[in-house]
Amino acid sequence: MTDQLKLALAIALLIAGLAGFYVFSDQIMAVRVLSVVGGIAAGIAVAWYTTQGRRFFEFANESVAEAKKVAWPSRKETVQTTAIVFGFVFVMAVFLWLTDKSFEWVLYDLILGWKKS
Repeated sequence: MTDQLKLALAIALLIAGLAGFYVFSDQIMAVRVLSVVGGIAAGIAVAWYTTQGRRFFEFANESVAEAKKVAWPSRKETVQTTAIVFGFVFVMAVFLWLTDKSFEWVLYDLILGWKKS
């Protein structure tokens, strides 16, 4: 039950931080941004002390560790793959354009006889 109250408080702090951005509309932008950042920081701090919050942060840390294990492609591989994708898109665009113009010619000129002037 206390975890639920803490989570509700964390959400309320987040909302209060966002609401502060609009409440302080007559203040300089730095004050408004600080109210949002403060609300987010306070909400995260309160959420940290809940069971769900600790599980979430543990999951986030494990996700970062797993992302570090990924074999990311090199710059050369990325450029080559991007070039292949752009080439394929270009070929498909030309193919679809030719197909459309062919159907247009067959339908309008041959079947319906609506020759363009």
